[in-house]
Amino acid sequence: MWHKAFVWLGFDRQGHDHAHNHGQHGHGHGDHASAYGHGHTHGVVDPVLATTARGIWAIKWSFVILGVTAALQLGIVELSGSVALLADTIHNVGDAVTAVPLWIAFLFARRRASARFTYGFGRVEDLAGVVIVLIIVCSAVVAGYEAVHRLLHPQPLALLGWVAAAGLVGFVGNEWVAVFRIRVGREIDSAALIADGYHARTDGLTSLAVVLGALGVWLGFPAADPLIGLVITAMIVGIVWQSAKAVFTHLLDGVDPAVIEEIKHAVHHTPEVREVTQVRARWLGHRLHAELNIAVSPDLSVVHGHAIATEVRHQLLHHLPQLANAIIHVDPLNALGEEHHRIAEHRHGDWLAHTHP
Repeated sequence: MWHKAFVWLGFDRQGHDHAHNHGQHGHGHGDHASAYGHGHTHGVVDPVLATTARGIWAIKWSFVILGVTAALQLGIVELSGSVALLADTIHNVGDAVTAVPLWIAFLFARRRASARFTYGFGRVEDLAGVVIVLIIVCSAVVAGYEAVHRLLHPQPLALLGWVAAAGLVGFVGNEWVAVFRIRVGREIDSAALIADGYHARTDGLTSLAVVLGALGVWLGFPAADPLIGLVITAMIVGIVWQSAKAVFTHLLDGVDPAVIEEIKHAVHHTPEVREVTQVRARWLGHRLHAELNIAVSPDLSVVHGHAIATEVRHQLLHHLPQLANAIIHVDPLNALGEEHHRIAEHRHGDWLAHTHP
């Protein structure tokens, strides 16, 4: 009988084995047979190593493509004097540089948790996202300053055809990197990598703006070049806002409400769970951590309650591939929720009366 007993279970994806044999549901979890007969091996390949390797691969190629793009544009800037192309080149250089903090973050994420950093080093990725946002801000400031300076102090613009060609090169390079980073970022649920991908997409649009600036000058409007530089600056500011929201939501332990609903949905795939409450989740880098309370019949044994929690864990890992860890608190149905675990007012010797939440 449960009465007021409860089971506190924490699960890590790295320790969840998953060698499926759904045709024979008579094999056990770990060293004991579960009431649900699943014996799986989720973790033949460490998901953290797999996702960080994928992220590093994306960063390397992005760095190469953007580095080549910026180098080509920089040569045309020196020959033409185009401030719009200069703004675009500055931003492309900044975009390439953002690969460095992300690379460092993914390397940290591969390190095991330690006695001091018991949750591992996934949060370094969120800090890298902050650095990326700051780099974008700096590029906006530099680009804006150059555009205003050229607007106040006009200079002749040469090699309009080459300037337009450089803008097209910038668009192609940035759009390729944007698609690449966003796709990989979504595959591994990395807010920092996705933010960097949208940053590159905006860079591609600003590169097209360079082409419009060259066209305007060719049609007899010399101010078109610095004005396009200001438009590029405004677009950079827009991507700062978009990226900052995603990065700081992660830093403040925010999650999309749809994630919470997906957790609840996964839990209800276990028939003996009567209710689920106090569902909490947060991101550490691109890995999700969850805590939840489930209620079962108070007539079940602790062993049976543990088996139910094991099956809940199994369902969570299947429904949320990005889940790294789940802490499942099992309550009897007649004492559901954290409020039943609070300690009433009491004293210790001469200490003041107090309670524990």
